[in-house]
Amino acid sequence: MDDPTVHRRLTAILAADVVTYSRLMGRDEAGTHAAWKSHRRELIDAKIAEYEGRIVKLTGDGFLAEFPSVVNAVTCAATVQRGMLERNVGVPQRSRIELRMGINLGDVIVEGDDILGDGVNVAVRLESIATRGGIAVSAAVRDNVGNRLDLRFEDMGEQTLKNIDRPVRAYSISLDFPPALRTIGSDAAPQEPWEIEKPSIAVLPFNNISGDPAQEYFSDGITEDIITDLSKISGLFVVARNTAYTYKGKPVKVQQVSQDLRVNFILEGSVRKAGSRVRVTAQLVEGKGGGHLWADRYDRDLTDIFAIQDEITHTIVDHLKVKLLPEEKKVIGRAPTGNFEAYAYYLRGRHFLHWHSKSHYVLAKRMFAMAVELDPLYARAYAGIADCDSFLFLHYNADVSIDGILATSAKALDLESGLAEAHASLGLALSLRERHPEAMAEFDQAIALDPNLFEAYY
Repeated sequence: MDDPTVHRRLTAILAADVVTYSRLMGRDEAGTHAAWKSHRRELIDAKIAEYEGRIVKLTGDGFLAEFPSVVNAVTCAATVQRGMLERNVGVPQRSRIELRMGINLGDVIVEGDDILGDGVNVAVRLESIATRGGIAVSAAVRDNVGNRLDLRFEDMGEQTLKNIDRPVRAYSISLDFPPALRTIGSDAAPQEPWEIEKPSIAVLPFNNISGDPAQEYFSDGITEDIITDLSKISGLFVVARNTAYTYKGKPVKVQQVSQDLRVNFILEGSVRKAGSRVRVTAQLVEGKGGGHLWADRYDRDLTDIFAIQDEITHTIVDHLKVKLLPEEKKVIGRAPTGNFEAYAYYLRGRHFLHWHSKSHYVLAKRMFAMAVELDPLYARAYAGIADCDSFLFLHYNADVSIDGILATSAKALDLESGLAEAHASLGLALSLRERHPEAMAEFDQAIALDPNLFEAYY
């Protein structure tokens, strides 16, 4: 039976922490500490007080707060995340302080000024599965907020959270940022697109017109690989994948996208996959005026998909008059595998990886393993396996060997020493071993190879 002397109450709990705080401190301890204090003093503490909350406790890299109203808790979190985005404009990616947040509505035990119990633990674990700059909430929060706020809740499914003995239904909150703030995936300070010194481009998600939603992984994979190839070109500014994908599934006007993302050019396209054939259409559009600079259609066998990607990349380079460095000529369009089926499994794995849940990490690992079985020399697939194991260990306390993760990521590097994904995978594995200086060196190498690789900023 519960102890009647224990004081309990129902409250809205907000847990937050700074993404990659240890890495930030390792790079610039004094600057990071000063910036975090400034964010708290000028934004976070004031907003918590404004929405009638209180800070329960501070950690070195975050805080725990409670609110008498769940609507106030969610409003405060969204306001702070938008404020942090504004404060990070013009700050280099590697120096930004970004928050993950988790919110739960639950019963807590009150001990003086502290609160304890399962309700708090769920909020903390929800924070751990939120994306950088994002907010993850429990079903109780979503149900109580309902339609009272102009926010979208995206279902993350049942989540198995570390040290929580039951599955928790989780939702992520979609924050509609002002267009001018959507470019902070780059290190560049805001400029008018036609003032940027080197050509700039956004590759919008290619539309899947196969008539089968299950083929979405393939159109997404082609888009991402074109972004990856273009990102290797030093004379070209490329909008990061996560930023470009905010337009997925939405009707867009090219001139508005150009203005929102501050780029000169937009690449659009579509993919139709049927049997052993594929049709890819692509068009390059000038952002300011909306005029078409180039368009083409490729009807090929699926086994020619790498040649299609290579032709699209080189056509863009030619039209934008970008000069490739000798080393860039070697890596652009290099086929990652000679086995198309292995590539298809790899794309499925990457598609599942973006869902950020335990079941999807397990599925992604299975797909990457199939890719390796078909092509034992497929470096990117080994890096994918290492990432899945790292995320399962980090977020779900899975029974995974860190030594095994290190070996898998090292295998990827042995096969392809210049693979950004492999350096990022090794960096994450080293961070799990708390070998932070070595991890930072690997992350930095990954960023040097591909500045838009999201995983390198983990």
